[in-house]
Amino acid sequence: MQHLFSFIFYIKRSKADKSGKANIYLRITVNGKRAELSISRKVDVEKWSSSAGKMKGSSGETQQLNKYIDSIANRIYKIHQRLVEENKLITATNIRNIYQGKNEIRKMTLEIFENHNIQMEKLVGKDYALGTSERYKIAKKHLKNYINHEYKIEDIPVTEINNKFITGFEYYLKTEKNCAHNTTIKYITNFKKVVRIAYANDWIVKDPFFNWKGILKTVEREFLDEGEIQRLIEKEFSISRLNLVKDIFVFSCFTGLAYADVKALNKDNIVIGIDGGRWIKTTRKKTKTKSNIPLLPSAETILKKYEEYSDVLNSNKLLPVLSNQKMNAYLKEIADLCEINKNLTFHLARHTFATTITLTNGVPIESVSKMLGHKSLKTTQHYAKIIDRKVSEDMATLRSKLEETNYKELKHLNQE
Repeated sequence: MQHLFSFIFYIKRSKADKSGKANIYLRITVNGKRAELSISRKVDVEKWSSSAGKMKGSSGETQQLNKYIDSIANRIYKIHQRLVEENKLITATNIRNIYQGKNEIRKMTLEIFENHNIQMEKLVGKDYALGTSERYKIAKKHLKNYINHEYKIEDIPVTEINNKFITGFEYYLKTEKNCAHNTTIKYITNFKKVVRIAYANDWIVKDPFFNWKGILKTVEREFLDEGEIQRLIEKEFSISRLNLVKDIFVFSCFTGLAYADVKALNKDNIVIGIDGGRWIKTTRKKTKTKSNIPLLPSAETILKKYEEYSDVLNSNKLLPVLSNQKMNAYLKEIADLCEINKNLTFHLARHTFATTITLTNGVPIESVSKMLGHKSLKTTQHYAKIIDRKVSEDMATLRSKLEETNYKELKHLNQE
């Protein structure tokens, strides 16, 4: 980014003292924004040249004052040049603060972000899930790229963060990084938390996010219908890894567990429930909420299938779960081979449990919410909306059949 930089020395003639002398000020301008300071010198207003920004004449007093002004000008030029060479933020206020020696305690945004991420990483498994930590790392990476892209510097003082910076970051994520709206909002919300840390520590005097509103758009959750689930269950692949991934995905369809929770399952999570049957009792990695799920026959079958699997026999695990990246990559292959025209990801299994397996079959939404480990029933109600849509479609089919039946009845009556 090109910077328009200039400075002048001037006096305020209207504020001259009784002896006709006025204070000399320095005004620094960068891209139209100003910062001013007094140079702690006075001059007779009649001896001041506004065009030159110096004292008129050739007396010893004049030469001494003008030499002092030149020394200040030289320092200002050097500060600006150093900022350019070090690829740091150039503002009028920043130049003035450096000249006055006030820049030592300025907190830098990416530095605060990095410290936050280091602390979060140490709390993974205690207060945070690994996925949460990874998202903050990605958010910081995007922020770093934005600062370099927009300001051509490596970092920016947190005091320089304002609404313009935030909306610019949002625009950058959507255009340069091609992030979807909800993904963009989530990254900025991560950034917002870091800025709020600065605000709480009095490193900034006001919250730049005060007027920013990040509203998530409602996303239609995809899920598999009964026919698609049956095709998956019946499909046998010649490649063992595809069968493994398919089985673990189907297991999630019948338990509602997210990837991290399936991967963390161990033999201690299987207990005998109040009904005498086997249950999964676990704590969700993401929300730390309890999740109690009766094992349905399809899920039991898969657990028994892998009891003798080497990775299960030699550990406390229940299933030999691959990495999330590999699981999702193989699910794309499985979708193609099973002719499922949906974006098959592991998380789609959780949506399938909530809709096709439970709510569609009359399981109360309160029970579904508890099994999914949702903190709020509002989260589960998103799935209920999908079911309402299915009810509407089913009723439309019924209405069509009834209309046909009524037509036949009416025709019969007319013939009589």
